[in-house]
This record gives sequence, C-alpha cells and structure tokens, in this order.
Amino acid sequence: MPMLTTKEINEIRNSVDIVKIIGEFIPLTKKGRNFFGLCPFHDDHNPSMSVSTEKQIYKCFSCGASGNVINFIMDYEHKSFSEAIIYLADKAGIKITKDIYQPKKQEKHEPLYQIYDIATKYYQNNINTSSGSKAKEYLKKRKIDDEIIKEFQIGLSLNKIDDLTKLLLKKGFTEKELVNGGITNKTDSGFQDVFINRIIFPLWDVTGRVIGYSGRIYTDSDMAKYINTKETDIFRKGMLLYNYHRAKDSTRKEKFVILMEGFMDVIRCYSVGIQNVIAIMGTSITNDQINLIRKLSPNVYLCFDNDDAGQAATLAIGNELEKVGIEPKIIKLSNDLDPDDYIQKYGVKQFKLAIEEAISFTDFKLDYYKKGRNLKNNDELTNYINDIIQVISKIDDNIKRELIISKISDEYSISKEVLLERLNKYISRNKFEPKQLKPKTKPESLDKYQKAERQLLYYMLKSKEVIKRYEDDVSYLPTINGRVLANEIIAYTNKYGHINIADFITYLGDKQELIKLVSEIEMFNLKEEYTIDEINDYIKTLNEFSVINEIERLKNLMKNELDIMKKAKYAETIRRLKIEE
Repeated sequence: MPMLTTKEINEIRNSVDIVKIIGEFIPLTKKGRNFFGLCPFHDDHNPSMSVSTEKQIYKCFSCGASGNVINFIMDYEHKSFSEAIIYLADKAGIKITKDIYQPKKQEKHEPLYQIYDIATKYYQNNINTSSGSKAKEYLKKRKIDDEIIKEFQIGLSLNKIDDLTKLLLKKGFTEKELVNGGITNKTDSGFQDVFINRIIFPLWDVTGRVIGYSGRIYTDSDMAKYINTKETDIFRKGMLLYNYHRAKDSTRKEKFVILMEGFMDVIRCYSVGIQNVIAIMGTSITNDQINLIRKLSPNVYLCFDNDDAGQAATLAIGNELEKVGIEPKIIKLSNDLDPDDYIQKYGVKQFKLAIEEAISFTDFKLDYYKKGRNLKNNDELTNYINDIIQVISKIDDNIKRELIISKISDEYSISKEVLLERLNKYISRNKFEPKQLKPKTKPESLDKYQKAERQLLYYMLKSKEVIKRYEDDVSYLPTINGRVLANEIIAYTNKYGHINIADFITYLGDKQELIKLVSEIEMFNLKEEYTIDEINDYIKTLNEFSVINEIERLKNLMKNELDIMKKAKYAETIRRLKIEE
C-alpha cells in the first residue's frame, strides 16, 4: 500500500483548527490574537499555554511544551505519530486509504517491552489450556467471564519454578535483563520465575503497553494473596493508573472519571458497562497520578471501600486533589463493602444510583469528622467544630461557607457570630498556598547575540531574501540548535519553495528541541515586515559574535602551543581580528 505524502499529512493537519481541537481537552480563553489555557503538561495554576489560530501552533511559556496540533495529540493522548494523524483525519471526516510512514525511534527500554509482550501471551495461553481450568473456575466464581479475561489479558503462571524464565532465555534475552525487568528472581539454587501458580493481572502504562503484573493466589495457601512486579526502568507504580488507556474515551463521553482503590473494582465496573473507571492500586496518591487524572477530567468521583481504611484514604486523596483545584465527589457505599462486592451483591442499577447520589467532598468531611466522637461532650464537640472551621476555610464560595455555618449554628446551637469569628482568626493565621506539583521553568535569559540569532531565524521563516542573506553573510550562529534550525529552514525552503510554520513543525518530526525553538521564535510576535537595516543589524551582531568566538578559540590554542612561531602567528591573527571587530 502506498504511503501518505508529507503534503497529504499537512492537508489533514490543515483540515482541523488547533484551537478547536485543544479546546476539546482544556478550556481556552481569547486574549488578544491568541487563546490561553491551563497547560495540561505541568501543574499550571495560571494559564500559561498560548494557542495561535493564525500560526496553528501552541506554546507553554512555563514548561516549554510546544508544537502543532499533531504534537499536542501525540503528547496529550499518548499516541504515536500515525495514531495522531488517524485521529485528526477522523475529526475532519477524511478517509485514509494509505499507510502512514512512522520513522522508528530506538526505544531505550525496547527489550523490556518485548519481554513483557512475550510473557503476557505466555500467561494468556496458559489460562486457556487444561492447566488453567481451576484458575478459570475460580474467576468464574468471581463472575469474571471469558470476555473479561480476554479484554483485561488475564493469564496464569504455571506451578513450575522456571518455565517462563527458560522460555525467555531461549528467545535470546539475558538473565540480567529478566532479573532487572522483574520477571525472574536470582536464588541460591539458580534463577526462577517471580510468579508461580498465580492468576496474572497485567498492568499497563498510559499507552496500553504491559509493564508489570499483579499475581493472585487462587488455591488455599498461606502465601501473600497478591504479589506485584518490583519497580523497574519501565514500571513505577506511582506513575500509572490502572485502566487509564481504556478509560480515556468513556471519560470524555461521560464527562467524569471514577477513581477506585484496586484493579478488581475496576474490572467489576467495566464488566457491567461502567468504563470511565481507573484505580491507583493502593490508598495513597502521587503527584504524577494527580497530573494524569487532571488530563482525563476535572470532574473526579472517589469510590473507595466503605471501611475505616477506605474512608481515611478518601479523605487523604480528596485533600490532595483539592490542593490542585479539584473538589471530588464521593460515592458512598453501604455495609463496609468495596465496589466489587457491592456490585455483585446489589447490582449495577444500585451502584449507578450511588453514583447519582454522590456527595460533595465538603459534605463528606462534615460527616467524616463526626466518626468516633461523642458530640454531646463539649470538649469533643469543640474539637469537631475546629476541624470543620478548617474545612470551611478552604472554601472559596461565600454562599457555600454561609450555608455550612448556618447549618452548624442551627444543629449545635452555636451563634453564627462566634463561628465567623473563629473562622476569620483561623484564616488570618494560615495562608494557603496552591500545591506545586512541578517547579515551573524559569524563562530563558538571552544575551544580545542569542536574541539576534532568534530574530534572524524568525525572518528566515518568513522570507527567502533573509535566507539568502544568511547564506551569503553569516558565518556562525551562537547556539547549536540555532545552526541546525537554520540548515533545516534552508533545506525545507529549497524543497517546498515556502514555509508554513505548522507544516514545517510536521517536517521536523521528532526533533523536539528544534520544534520547541521554532515555537519560541514564533511566539516572539515580532512584526511581520522587516527593514533591510534591521536585518543588517542582526547580521552585524552575529558576525561580531563570530569574531569574539574565533578570538577565544585562538587564545586557547596559544595557551597550549609550545612552538614560538605558531604562537606568534596566532597572536597576529588575533590582533587583526580585533582591528576588524
């Protein structure tokens, strides 16, 4: 099948508006010529991402994320180049009848991904043989049928000490790779499989690649119920959310995501048609997981076990989400059941009703702090009121504050004036700073030579005349990326005759440093027209840098030169350059 040409790829890109596409993922507000929104690629509290309708590019002035609409879809949706093109073509109603060329990048951890791909197929094959009959029987008792087994790639490790290890060694992988990858353990008696006689639940990264496993016993045993893959180069538990890659489309459709504790809860929900579900696989949450959740949806529902540990986790995780501007809703389940058991006992309709009746995080905290307290005792009531004052202090909505204060006042016969006085004192003593998940990148400080370089490159992107002046009159640019970009501009113009910025970014492919530089240059918003005098000034400044750079080079040569005649020659060249300077 023939390949899509660069021209055809750019026609697909040109068929969509970057503002409309990005606006489907994050709210954008027009300011001047551009649109601005909270950057989804770092913890952004003040809109720092600029999106240009005119240039069809985006740029975050805080973290540096940049590119055209293809780059955005690749980074935001964790798609490959070809997947991003297919996505945009679908948006534009364009049918693709050709292959999309995707230059293969050398993946640093490719052997590990290959190991897990083979291991997953091995485990899946096992569960579908006679050796897997007991495991399947166990799963069916848990109401996990063949369709769910296949969907979630559930498999089985055999009751053999090194079966998978031997298979992978035959495939050409080394013992070191298998041990480092969390597949094999090294013991005094040799190498053996990490997972033996367990039902295997694969764990995926955000793109859907298997990067680890959780293995569960299914027979009577005094061994740990679950064991998980150790931390490896590709598996970081705190950087993944179970079922993330499946939940994206459903979350976008439903406009909210449900966060749960474990993968069995997610699988149960998925099996009854509730697909906008993810899990943290534990009771604590990391900054990386919070950033992933923010990408999915600002509307988050927490559904943890209804026992003391689950409710404590709900409070802790809700507080962390609240710090980044997300006030979650809480799904309350009865009888200390987890979501898996609740759905099996009461059915999907009752669970959906629980979703509809989810309470605000504030109301959850008002109830939570009552637990274990005798509120008829004045000391315990005072402690409860102090906890609630802290809750109210974090509410920005004055009406909501007023309603809660009125409710507390009526319920416990405490005057509103006393509550307001306590609230104001607490607020004055405590300043609440928004949580910074990642330090913001400071704007790069440019010297006059780097400024001249970028200004000249800006006009090279606009004019063949300036490109010619660069080729004829500029001998050197201050930065490596500047020099490489100048060569790319020349090559692109020679091939296509003119430059469209968004198309040029597609042409640059995976050269992220150059894409970032192009976006920075374009966001300078210099005037479109230039004068010859301005171009002459940029060239003069750059050539001045070239002379200074050459003088420094010669001085270093002089310093290390033992031959007196050569030293004198260097000195004379330096003298002449200084006169010219």
